[in-house]
Amino acid sequence: MTTQPERAGTAEAGFDPELRRLAAAVSLGVIMTILDTTIVNVAINTLGRDFHTSLSTIQWVLTAYTLALAMTIPLTGWAVRRFGGKTMWIISLVLFIAGSVLCGSAWSVSSLIGFRVLQAVGGGMLLPVGQTMLAAKAGPHRMGRVMSVVAVPAMIGPVLGPLIGGAIVDNLAWRWMFFINVPICAIALVAAVAWLPRDTERVSGTRLDALGLVLLSPGLAVLVYGLAQTGNGHSVSDPRVYGWAAAGAVLVTAFAVHALRRGERALVDLRLFRDRGFTTSVLGLFLYSGAVFGVMFMSPVYFQTVRGDTPLRAGLLLAPLGLGALVMMPIAGRLTDRIGSRLLALSGLVVALAGLSVYTQLDSGTDKVVLAVAAFVVGLGHGTMMPSLMAAVYQRLDRSAVPAATTASNIVVRVGSSFGIAALAVALQIYIRHEFPSAAGTIASVSSVRTPGAPSHLAHAFGHSFWWALGIAACAFVPLMLLPGRRRAPSVVEGDGPVAEPADDRV
Repeated sequence: MTTQPERAGTAEAGFDPELRRLAAAVSLGVIMTILDTTIVNVAINTLGRDFHTSLSTIQWVLTAYTLALAMTIPLTGWAVRRFGGKTMWIISLVLFIAGSVLCGSAWSVSSLIGFRVLQAVGGGMLLPVGQTMLAAKAGPHRMGRVMSVVAVPAMIGPVLGPLIGGAIVDNLAWRWMFFINVPICAIALVAAVAWLPRDTERVSGTRLDALGLVLLSPGLAVLVYGLAQTGNGHSVSDPRVYGWAAAGAVLVTAFAVHALRRGERALVDLRLFRDRGFTTSVLGLFLYSGAVFGVMFMSPVYFQTVRGDTPLRAGLLLAPLGLGALVMMPIAGRLTDRIGSRLLALSGLVVALAGLSVYTQLDSGTDKVVLAVAAFVVGLGHGTMMPSLMAAVYQRLDRSAVPAATTASNIVVRVGSSFGIAALAVALQIYIRHEFPSAAGTIASVSSVRTPGAPSHLAHAFGHSFWWALGIAACAFVPLMLLPGRRRAPSVVEGDGPVAEPADDRV
């Protein structure tokens, strides 16, 4: 007869067939939804020309998708508890497929924007729902490996999006940016029906926190929109830069007060932040995501404005970052399950900072090979760090807290990414004004400057801005140092909650 420790050891040795099928089904669905956050970026001019509309109007094809994603994520925890993970995954995937077909068939810019919202409502739930199912199935002893599965599409999607979008725009009609989702997501839908485990733990009596939804979802959308105004090139003196963000912050703060009063019945249970492992890992994710997504946003802008590269070539120069992450994520996932999160997260951060430091020395003639190698090094650090941090979110929580933890961590990453992009955009404006005193401080205001030293001055502005990314990422050392050490091996088999926590893991 097989003993309990022997069964636990077998589970720790690798993924069982059911978990492998679950991971495959989740990855198939998630990769396309994440690709769609960036695939349209390179087609903005083409869309504006085909629909005979202004750039400010066509930008809403991107903005509407981002805002709808932000508004949808808070619903995930409640929806999974109420209807079950498999049910919500299939509903979300069907909505995303329908939205993709309709986007590809759009007859006007208004219809395209509306269909992008529908697409985002489905896509916004897929990653957190998939993450919730994987975390609940894996249990604490395989959390690192299963989070490395989620982290791969989350990392390579934003990198591949501009590359695939550029190739489609150059060789096919722009509508194929949306139609390409359909066959892959159809396969993911068949896999979900066949492979995802039945919903056996849903709680039919779970009531929606309507007031929390009214406060948090619009609050996140307004906050992300306000931060995006800076990323879209608005001057820091423009009220839109801080007015929308301040309004969003007020709504989110009001939700926090409401949630603390409501406790476990809140849309997002903020009592999770009493757990040291959850709080430090989420704070680390916020800071590091802000830095790395800021770099992923700014690097293509540098290559296009300073070096004169096409969007496709600029995207290719960022591809080594995704490659480095792809190399390290499976290794980091296995090591996390063996030695814990803290050492790997700290090691990955050191490597990522080494790569980021190269960007602080930018000039108009910096060797692109050097920058590609630096991006690869950042990717190695990213691939080491992300699975360990994502695993740390869950490893010391009870299984019943997984849906709420997934929702909260995804919200934090979404806001952190927007914050990082906005911070680097503000920094760039400051340094452009320093390098070009007569300019307004935006890329557009200096794009027509043709003096001999203009490219070098603009490159220096980018280099100084990347110091901010380095500083934001370096701040992550504080929460990472406070991550709890490796816990004792759990005395339960897969699917059960972890053992009771020691008292010093609470904050």
